[in-house]
Amino acid sequence: MSVQELESEILKLPSHERARLAELLIASLDEEDEITQAWADEAERRYQELRSGTVQAIPSEEVFARVRSRLR
Repeated sequence: MSVQELESEILKLPSHERARLAELLIASLDEEDEITQAWADEAERRYQELRSGTVQAIPSEEVFARVRSRLR
């Protein structure tokens, strides 16, 4: 079903059902924004840990070698 077909069907719904659907769609967008913000916060936290020396970076070659050895 295309977006245009979906729109046409949705507009046939009673107003209270369209309102409920609109709320659900808007909430789903808000969740994506929250998830994006959570990942940005996590990235910033990790960056600050690296800058402060709280954690030590591991070279990607070493990380991949560890993963490969575990998968064998």
